[in-house]
Amino acid sequence: MSAVAQPSHPQIAVSAAIFRDGKVLLTRRARSPAKGFYSLPGGRVEFGESLHQALKREVDEETGLEIEIIGLAGWREVLPAAPGAGHYLIMSFAARWAAREPVLNDELDDYRWIAPDALASLGDLKLTGGLEEVIQSAHRLLGA
Repeated sequence: MSAVAQPSHPQIAVSAAIFRDGKVLLTRRARSPAKGFYSLPGGRVEFGESLHQALKREVDEETGLEIEIIGLAGWREVLPAAPGAGHYLIMSFAARWAAREPVLNDELDDYRWIAPDALASLGDLKLTGGLEEVIQSAHRLLGA
């Protein structure tokens, strides 16, 4: 299987730190980019779509969950690490779980609800860069 051709310009993406009962949802990527790493559900913003519309669509597509978006928790820029790699600006939002149980699509292969203060002790899990900071920021936004 060949790699997906990346545009020659930065792309905007969104992700959600979804909290339920004091825990945040982490999902594991089933394919590149970041295959095998736990991160937040999300994806690319489509042309003409607002950030909130994109976030609700991506979360629904990847996990089947309905969410309530609270606010922007942070952002991260992923620069191309190798020729042909993508350049992304990821806007990460704090959100609350609203309805349904997780049903993962083929982009993800595992999920876990984890207490934010337990992230540091998860040495066996591979986390995407900047994930802990975004989760802590989202946790503060929720007033938890």
